Amino acid sequence: MNLYLALMRRELGSYFASLIGYVIIGMSLFLIGVSFSNLLGLLNTRPTDVPASELFFKSWYFWLILLLTTPLLTMRSYALEKSTGTFETLTTTPVGEWEIVLAKFSSAMVVHMLIWLPPMLCLLGVRWYASDIAGVGEGTVASTFLGIVLVGAFYLAMGCFASSLTSSQSIAAMLSFAMGAGMFLLSYWVLYAPDQLGTLAPVLSRYSLIEHMQDFARGVLDTRHLVFYASLILLFLYLTRKVLESRRWK
Repeated sequence: MNLYLALMRRELGSYFASLIGYVIIGMSLFLIGVSFSNLLGLLNTRPTDVPASELFFKSWYFWLILLLTTPLLTMRSYALEKSTGTFETLTTTPVGEWEIVLAKFSSAMVVHMLIWLPPMLCLLGVRWYASDIAGVGEGTVASTFLGIVLVGAFYLAMGCFASSLTSSQSIAAMLSFAMGAGMFLLSYWVLYAPDQLGTLAPVLSRYSLIEHMQDFARGVLDTRHLVFYASLILLFLYLTRKVLESRRWK
């Protein structure tokens, strides 16, 4: 446990020892601020019958931020270590593969949550000024934040796996972006063009990230969604561990 915490502190420090962490957080908060401003303008002009949290995640800003930040947060995880030669030093120390994988994943998750916590607090702030407080209730905002954390954790796990496959940060970011964009496009296809999928539409709808987020944004906690994300996160972390294990024996 001490080794895991030490590695996690090291990884968190790497985000803020250079400009990369500040640039990612600053860029994300700027786009979130624009999205939030547009949301408030929408709520002021016409009434809506859906929670404000659902309107927030339905904007293209949300998915753009998610698709851009997760590859940037994870591209350095293993690729930078390999390119600078510190990866061999790390793997020869008395540290297990799971400790390395979980420490890098956890540190990226901390930054991810730091990015998305302020807009959730802003949504709660709207509660003081909204006429319909049910649309921005604490429970709805909490479930929305949980959904964002789970979707982000899935994308970060994919990003860590992509970074473990290469020593190039650019290639790692592109692989992570391609996998994340593929999942998003599949979700978009299932939601807005189900007729083109025929009999596969009901099956693929279970893998739609957009439909999952709709439930979270409405305050619905479905155990199937929790199991879905937990399984995929563990799968990609396990694959990352296997890649590290294979390099240790080379």
